[in-house]
Amino acid sequence: MQAEREHAKTIEQAGAYPRRRSMRSPGQGFEACKRALDIVAAMFGLVVLMPLMIFCACWIKLVDGGPVLYKQWRVGRNGWLFNIYKFRTMSLDAERDGARCATDSDPRVLRGCQWVRKCHADELPQLVNILFGQMSLVGPRPERPEIIEELRDDMPGIERRLAAAPGLTGLAQVRNGYSNDLAGMRRKLAYDLRYLRSRSLVRDMTLILETIPRVWDPTAC
Repeated sequence: MQAEREHAKTIEQAGAYPRRRSMRSPGQGFEACKRALDIVAAMFGLVVLMPLMIFCACWIKLVDGGPVLYKQWRVGRNGWLFNIYKFRTMSLDAERDGARCATDSDPRVLRGCQWVRKCHADELPQLVNILFGQMSLVGPRPERPEIIEELRDDMPGIERRLAAAPGLTGLAQVRNGYSNDLAGMRRKLAYDLRYLRSRSLVRDMTLILETIPRVWDPTAC
């Protein structure tokens, strides 16, 4: 048994297979600085983007007449559930048959609200979630508990992406873009785990800058 351990250690040191990197937080200093960045950026974003948010709210109210915002349960850090806030871009009965992902030319999307989804303006109320500490600027996107349960068998280890607070943007959003199929979900999980193993403030700042030119996403449903 001791000989086998020594052999495995020798192989790992030789680089035959990569050492498994931890997804634990880099430390309290990182967490404090990341939280400070989140608060400052969220407050700045709410002030600067308020005209756009008011326009989105007025447009939805004009088109549908129903509630402008809606909240939905999402899975946060370490599996804690929280209500995420979004501009409502779908009809009030969009999920009468249960939760399901949006598709191309989805009839549930309100008239004239496709642009709100493609430029991700519907996600702007999540700046409030960031101020509450439920989300961060950068991290894995928060999934619905039903979706995680549905993917558990096909994507073992999906819970590992809950090691950090979910983000408004992340490596998966920058590198993979929008996708709802199983193959796309697997790619996003791989990117999420890669981010968690190498997260730093420099990486977060880089991802924020890389997100800006990708705000308009023609593939978003």
